[in-house]
Amino acid sequence: MSEANTHARGLRLAWRLRRASCRLPEQGLTLRELADLHGPAAPGSLLILLAAPCLLPIPGVGTVLGLSLLTLAAGLWRGRSHHGLPERVAHLNLSADWARRVLRVLAQCHGATEGWVKARMGPGAANPGRRWLSAIVALMAVLIVLPIPFGNFLPALSLMLAGLALTARDGLALMASYALAALSTAFGVGVSLLGLFWGGELLGWLGNWLSPGLIS
Repeated sequence: MSEANTHARGLRLAWRLRRASCRLPEQGLTLRELADLHGPAAPGSLLILLAAPCLLPIPGVGTVLGLSLLTLAAGLWRGRSHHGLPERVAHLNLSADWARRVLRVLAQCHGATEGWVKARMGPGAANPGRRWLSAIVALMAVLIVLPIPFGNFLPALSLMLAGLALTARDGLALMASYALAALSTAFGVGVSLLGLFWGGELLGWLGNWLSPGLIS
C-alpha cells in the first residue's frame, strides 16, 4: 500500500464517517451498522471500531467491548486475518447522540493519519497474527474491563493506534502503540495499588475508631 493510497483512503473514510454522523436515524446505530460504515472488518478496522467507544464514558460499553476485544485477540493469536463481530456486540445499539460522538471520534482518528501513518517498517505490521500483538490486545482488553478509575482511555487509545498501524502497515506506529500499552499497564497497576493502599488505610482507621467503642 503506497503512502498516497493510504492518505487518500483515510481522507475518504473520514469524510464518509463525518457525513454519516450528520444523517443518523433517531434510534441511533448498532455496532454492526457502524462496522458497515467503517468498511471491511479486517483486524485493524475492528480494533479501531471496538476501541473508539471505550474512549467515551458510555455506561456498560467498556465491559461488552472489552470482552469482544478478548475474542479478537484470540483470533489474532490463531493467525486469522478477518473477523466478524460477535452477535451480542453486533446488536449493541448506541443512541443517536453517542453514535454521533463515536463517528466523530473515528473520523478525527482517520483524518489525523494524514502525513504520519504510512507504510514503513513493513515486517513489523504486515502479519496481523503476531502473538505479541494478540497479547497486547488481550492485556488492553482486560484493563478496559477492570473497574479502574479513568482506566479505559489509555488502553483504548493504544488499541486505536495499533489498528491504524495494521491498516497502513506502519511498523513504527505499531511500536508506538506498544509503548502506549506499557504506559497504560503502568497506570492501571499504579491506580490499583494506590486504591488497595488507601483502602487498607481507611479500614485501619475505621478499625481504630470503632475499637474503643466495642471494648467499652
